[in-house]
Amino acid sequence: MSRRVLLSGNEAIARGAWESGVRVASAYPGTPSTEILESLAGYPDVVAEWAPNEKVALDVAVGAAYAGARAMAVMKHVGVNVAADSLFYASMTGMEAGLVLVSADDPEMHSSQNEQDNRRYCKFARIPCLEPSDSQEAKDLVGLALELSEEFDTPVMLRPTTRIAHSSTVVELGERAPERGVPGPYRIDPAKYVMVPGNARRRHPVIEERIGRIAARAEELPCNRVEWRDRSLGIVTCGVAYQYAREVFPNASILRLGMTYPIPAGLLRQFAAGVQRLIVLEELDPFLEEEIRLLGISAEGKAIFPRCGELNPAIVRECAIRAGLLPESSRTPCTNVPTPPLPPRPPILCPGCPHRAVFHVLRKLKLIVNGDIGCYTLAFQPPQSALHTCGCMGASIGVAHGVARAGLVQKNVAVIGDSTFFHSGIPALVNAAYNRGTAATIILDNGTTAMTGHQENPGTGRTLRGEETVRVDLAALARSLGIERVYTVDSYDLKAVEEAVREAINCAEPAVVIARRACALLPAVRPTWRALQVDTGRCNGCGLCLQIGCPALMRSDVKTASGRALVRIDPLLCTGCETCAQVCNRGAIGTN
Repeated sequence: MSRRVLLSGNEAIARGAWESGVRVASAYPGTPSTEILESLAGYPDVVAEWAPNEKVALDVAVGAAYAGARAMAVMKHVGVNVAADSLFYASMTGMEAGLVLVSADDPEMHSSQNEQDNRRYCKFARIPCLEPSDSQEAKDLVGLALELSEEFDTPVMLRPTTRIAHSSTVVELGERAPERGVPGPYRIDPAKYVMVPGNARRRHPVIEERIGRIAARAEELPCNRVEWRDRSLGIVTCGVAYQYAREVFPNASILRLGMTYPIPAGLLRQFAAGVQRLIVLEELDPFLEEEIRLLGISAEGKAIFPRCGELNPAIVRECAIRAGLLPESSRTPCTNVPTPPLPPRPPILCPGCPHRAVFHVLRKLKLIVNGDIGCYTLAFQPPQSALHTCGCMGASIGVAHGVARAGLVQKNVAVIGDSTFFHSGIPALVNAAYNRGTAATIILDNGTTAMTGHQENPGTGRTLRGEETVRVDLAALARSLGIERVYTVDSYDLKAVEEAVREAINCAEPAVVIARRACALLPAVRPTWRALQVDTGRCNGCGLCLQIGCPALMRSDVKTASGRALVRIDPLLCTGCETCAQVCNRGAIGTN
């Protein structure tokens, strides 16, 4: 008996992987993809692992597929940049069992440094791209991706976007596919799997011929389907944009593409010939629009709809009215309901965040700080204002080395989190050691991958399933790379942090400071919270404590004789980290 449940797109992808017989899955956490592997880890008969970075995750999945087990690698869109080398060799070699690469793209950059359109990677690597438009399709397309992968000997990309990944729709559950059995003897085929130039030259024509066969197969795939209605307007669309097309243009004919590369040329020509005006509704790049025009079919797209950011029904409707696709009367009436003004709330470091004290020291020392991707990136904002560059995962150490090599007079440091260091900071630190760099590296070790929801990493001593495992010692690792000056301090100890940073920046050789303190929001840490209080008899309202930027600190209604407002501490927010108490020169902050 079938069961229907409400699942997010990420949960549906995990379910689809399990039902389709995926045996090995590897990922690096990154919004909006994180929950896929977390969900999959709860199913039996699947090996689900966090990898140190996306390239390793894809290599693990490729290896499993080489060995004859269905496999999946999961990452956010920018993770494919890290995994690109592996993606291209996997396309060249093919594999023995199905391989799905899930690339969760992030239009509007809800939690990303860019909004690249990874359909471009599919055309570049000559692999199929499938795009779900709801949770049911998210589940079903995992199975289709694996079937196509095995039929055509190719990796297949499944490309959900943030809105699909995090919204929920009804899904009909099925059972797990029959096991393929334990993989047999490893198939030895050097001509296919060893990509030396001579073999690679013979494989290139194979993948070009393969993508042509996949394009022919696209014509009959049920995920590519026409919905005939009023033929005065035809819309080609995919992903979540299909939902917006149905809402804004309920009477239009629609060609809904579940496979967006390669596109079904015959079906497109048939659809275009059957409508009077053809438009393309898609998020981000004019990818489908360009592919359609390459077929010699006239189509409108980004001349009507924006290229940047997420679409939504309101944006689509307004653009359609401007383009004459809808009458003015279709504009949704807006009823102005008076609402009280809300205070601005920019993202900030959490109360008790161990990174706060470190950035207080860096600002005090007037250092140039090359940052990285993580919670600590928020230190670029006032009042910390203590982070000056941030590009991509693992860039901080290399950038800091380059800044120092340029001959900058000011002292500069690299700041990187523990998980990000494992992800791609280690090679950069090797470079700093090898080339005798002088920029100090500060590793902010909060014992978790905090930004994406407290996932495990090689420094936590636990796997995705919570099993005990090897815990990488950051100090020992740094020393093994040739870094002789390694300092380990408690992030909450302002004096110790300052002393270590001062020593590190004045070294004529590479130095590493490991600032260690568990994330204040970890379940094991929460019971230790204790709120501090302000002694109003000692506080003079100088505001020095407010410069650390803790949201638990604020001005009170009580004022000094000179009119300065005293500081108070919100007991519901305070964790008792005592950073503010160490900053206060008057000893006005403490426990009961």
